[in-house]
Amino acid sequence: HISKVILDETSRLSRMVEEVLKLSLFESEKQTYKMRELNVNDLIAHTSEIFSLKIASKGGKLTTVLNATDDWVMADEVHFTNVIHNLMDNALKYSDKPLLLTLETWNEKDKLMISIEDNGIGIPKEDLKRVFEKFYRVPTGNKHNVKGFGLGLAYVKRIINEHKGTIKIESELNIGTKFIIALPTLKSFDYER
Repeated sequence: HISKVILDETSRLSRMVEEVLKLSLFESEKQTYKMRELNVNDLIAHTSEIFSLKIASKGGKLTTVLNATDDWVMADEVHFTNVIHNLMDNALKYSDKPLLLTLETWNEKDKLMISIEDNGIGIPKEDLKRVFEKFYRVPTGNKHNVKGFGLGLAYVKRIINEHKGTIKIESELNIGTKFIIALPTLKSFDYER
C-alpha cells in the first residue's frame, strides 16, 4: 500500500514538474488540454488517500464527503488533479495547528460543486482579491517556511476557468479558508465552447 502511494506520488510530481514548465507558455499561447471523461469523486478519493498520510503524520485529520451523484466532468486529468493537489497542499503548508481538512462534492443544478475547507491561518480580507494573481503571495512573515513563486493559485484559477468552471474563496484570518469550485457536469458540458 505505502509503495503504491510513493509510486503514485512520484509519478504525480513528475507530471507536475512538466506542467509547471508549461506554465511559462500561459501568457503567450493557449494551453492544450487532453480532455476526457473524469470521475471527480474517484479522483478526490484517490488524492485524499495520498494526503491523509501526510496530514495524519502531523496530527491532523482529512474528511471527505462525496455526495455528488452526477460526478463526471470533461477535464484534463493531469491539470485537474494538480488543482485539487495544489489546494490541499496549500492547506497543509499554511496551517499552524493540526490540520482539519474537509473535501466535499455535491450537485447544484447542472454543476458539480467541490469545496476544500481547512482550519489554517486564513487570509486577510485585504489579500483575498489578489490571491489568484500570478506571482502574488500573501505575506505570512517568518511564521511559515513556505517556498514558491506565487504561481499555484493563478494556475488553479486558469485551469478551472479553461474547464468552463468557476472558483471562489472564503476566508477568515486565524479561522481557515474554503475554496468552492463549480464545474459543468458531463451531461451539461458544451463541447462547442
